[in-house]
Amino acid sequence: MTDKPDIINKRSAAHASATSSSSVPLDSARDLTQGDVSAHLTRLTGFMMLSMMSFMVASLVETLYIGWVGTNELAAISFTFPVIFTLQGVSMGLGIGASSVVARSVGLGDHVRVRRVVTHVIVLGTTISLVMAVGTSFFLYDIFSLLGAEGVVLDLVVDYMWIWLIGLPVFTMTFVGTTLMRATGDAKTPGYLSALGSILHMAIAPFCIFGYGPIPAMGLEGAAISFIVARQLAFILFIYCFIFRDRMMGISMNGFFDSCRDILHVGLPAVASNMIMPFGMSVVTRLLAGHGVTVVAGYGVASRVESLLVMVIWAVGMSIAPLVGQNWGASAFDRVRTAMRLGGIFVMAWGGLCYATFYLLGEQMISLINDDPEVIHQAYTYLVIGTLSVGFMGLMNIATNSFNALGKPMPPLILSALQMVVLNIPIILIGDYFWGYRGIYAGGVLTSVVLSIVAWIWLHRTIDANGR
Repeated sequence: MTDKPDIINKRSAAHASATSSSSVPLDSARDLTQGDVSAHLTRLTGFMMLSMMSFMVASLVETLYIGWVGTNELAAISFTFPVIFTLQGVSMGLGIGASSVVARSVGLGDHVRVRRVVTHVIVLGTTISLVMAVGTSFFLYDIFSLLGAEGVVLDLVVDYMWIWLIGLPVFTMTFVGTTLMRATGDAKTPGYLSALGSILHMAIAPFCIFGYGPIPAMGLEGAAISFIVARQLAFILFIYCFIFRDRMMGISMNGFFDSCRDILHVGLPAVASNMIMPFGMSVVTRLLAGHGVTVVAGYGVASRVESLLVMVIWAVGMSIAPLVGQNWGASAFDRVRTAMRLGGIFVMAWGGLCYATFYLLGEQMISLINDDPEVIHQAYTYLVIGTLSVGFMGLMNIATNSFNALGKPMPPLILSALQMVVLNIPIILIGDYFWGYRGIYAGGVLTSVVLSIVAWIWLHRTIDANGR
């Protein structure tokens, strides 16, 4: 059982320490331990949706441009998903680990620790991302050959990834930084900066892909170049806000290893969880490749279309994390339960709405990206099967983010391993054997439903056991 008086005393002591330091305490508008929980959740989710929607719309528009170039290019971009998710998963894990520490420190009132952790995780994330980018570049042909890419498609995807890897450090620093901003209660700035980056991406992409004036048509490589240029411009503004406006970073490396230990306590299991998901996606992609290029292309298009509406449940889950973290640090356990209850109701309702939308309008939405009848058919097949699990995916996402926010990273790791390795892969292999690619999609749905229910029960028991 938690010793509430002791926690409150620690919070008061930490607050006094922070006030006497040179670090600037966060303004009251970012204090998620006070005020209406639903209002905080709405505000955080709204700006998170702005961030994610802008990114997904830019991604969808990029897919639209690539679809105009050709089906081989569409298939090539689909093969990049598992690899990109794997590399981004490390960045996300570090961001999750640091934001868990930061949010609980904000709730405890320890602003000195907040600034120290922020400084150290940026250094750590930049170093790791540079190593990953260089290391991955040597094995691109081997990686995508294993995923099933061949011939022209293999050459296209490798050329794309060579360029994309150049922007990985910028992506890492931006993602980690915006996650930390949200942990302190600032959802507005990350939302606006992400929207700006996406607008720039959509504006620059046509020039790089199709060419204009002195700019040559670069096709798929141009898509990668436009992404890097746009995100670097947004990154410059992010750095200004992070360092000069909010003074969230210092230059001292004192306590670096202590910070790394705290960050990696949550971050390493989160990274491992993020690695498991792309592994499962790799298996799915490899199985789909056995059914032809159009199936892979349809799956890639459908995934982009699905992401437009599914991003809402990711926004809710990621928004709950700072709300849960700050209130857990402040021993406001009833507010933690309220946030989770509201989030769970919303994602299940949203899941039903998403499925109805895809069922009724899926073909029309897909045709905006690609007019190949076979690609439209394959993409729609995924939408009417795979999206049955949207609401349950939302429950799983809330549970995972909440566990990490509580500083309890092992349940998400165990759940991810169960989902992708123990259950999903055997089930989709069986589904593929008996029903082909439709069985692959149905197997994913079954896995999501079972594990989300387990995750939801586990989370509530954890909160009840520690927050009485």
